[in-house]
Amino acid sequence: MAPPRTPPLFLTLSLSLLCILSLFFFYLYSTTTDRPPQNSKTALSAAQDRIKVYISPLPRSLNYGLLQKYWALTSDTRIGSQVDNEIRKKISPKQPDTSLPYPENPIIKQYSAEYWILGDLLTPQELKRESFAERVSGYEEADVIFVPFFATLSAELQLVVDKGVFRKRVEENGDYVRQRMVLDSVKETEAWRKSGGRDHVFVLTDPVAMWHVKDEIAPAILLVVDFGGWYRLDTKTSNGSSSGLMIQHTQVSLLKDVIVPYTHLLPRLHLSENRERHTLLYFKGAKHRHRGGLVREKLWDLLINEPGVIMEEGFPNATGKEQSIKGMRSSEFCLHPAGDTPTSCRLFDAVQSLCIPVIVSDNVELPFEGMVDYSEFSVFVAVTDALRPDWLVSHLRSYSSEEKDKFRRNMATVQSIFQYDNGRPGGVGPIPREGAVNHIWRKVHQKLPVIREAITRERRKPKGVSVPLRCHCI
Repeated sequence: MAPPRTPPLFLTLSLSLLCILSLFFFYLYSTTTDRPPQNSKTALSAAQDRIKVYISPLPRSLNYGLLQKYWALTSDTRIGSQVDNEIRKKISPKQPDTSLPYPENPIIKQYSAEYWILGDLLTPQELKRESFAERVSGYEEADVIFVPFFATLSAELQLVVDKGVFRKRVEENGDYVRQRMVLDSVKETEAWRKSGGRDHVFVLTDPVAMWHVKDEIAPAILLVVDFGGWYRLDTKTSNGSSSGLMIQHTQVSLLKDVIVPYTHLLPRLHLSENRERHTLLYFKGAKHRHRGGLVREKLWDLLINEPGVIMEEGFPNATGKEQSIKGMRSSEFCLHPAGDTPTSCRLFDAVQSLCIPVIVSDNVELPFEGMVDYSEFSVFVAVTDALRPDWLVSHLRSYSSEEKDKFRRNMATVQSIFQYDNGRPGGVGPIPREGAVNHIWRKVHQKLPVIREAITRERRKPKGVSVPLRCHCI
């Protein structure tokens, strides 16, 4: 028998090439078709790096109309209102409502997020190059539905006109009437019915905003400055039971809600403008507070006579604002104890003043955590340590000049993150890419998977079945 012939060289090469191509296409196929299918809306959002927002159709009387009503007041006798009384003299009755400023009264201004967020959404799309939020014309296209109610301004208007009925559900309480108008309007929409309100966004920066309907909007995405105004029930409705004072995450949760910054009241100090600081620790505010603010009173008594410490009682009206600017800019550290709620705009004034915040509030929740590491520019102190005689001052004196300089350099990098003002009349216009409004929308965007899961779970429940509210502890 003749020995087998060796295959021609070209046939060997052809077979080898065929094997290689087969393996290549097998690998290509397996790596592209074995992946789980990606949701088209998720893929589009990721590609465009934006959140799609639909504005719920509320009458203007519930947003810019409230600004007109506020500026139409003849005067406001509350503390801090002098500056607004001067502005009133310059506003024309014919001025377009979208060019009206938000109140400068610090009681109201600190809660102005509602004004700047709506201003961004109303900006023409061709000018929104830096905005993370894209406005869409139909709720079917949207990731979330924004409810354009100026809830803080509504509450403050009622407190000016007739504070006595603010807690009552009566027709004389204009704020309560407006809250019901908002809820009755959005609950009639197909968008609300499809999601149970879970994809609706409410701005509730003032702790008393929408106080009468909190249980109805609890499933929604709430933009709040902290949870201090939500965990506690009003004492008149707690039936005298101390255990009823806490709401165990049935209305608010870090899983669905977003902590937003207060609007700072003091101007920004740039790092290049920083000068030598001669005071160790500074605080300006009310000594007597309620609830968690009782710690502030004890701290005051401990620190009032300490060398290098300034404790001033006051409010940031025209005179107090200048004192606060001087005090914060000349101090190494600024004290931030809890007040009626765990946090306040004082923290963001300190950041803008490059004064290292000393946060004495065990239950504080802060804006944009996960995006911002507060420990890089703030000192966190447990309440029990802060209330030990001589401990706090000794602890602050232990920081070296190099450590304090590093805190301030880090603080300078995040100042813009807490900035709402876009410098536009009426707040409508392009916003800075690294400002507060964009960070808020990015944070809402992070919540979307959990919210969509909750909506899907709710839809598949049999009619009449009720799932008990649970504590979401994270």
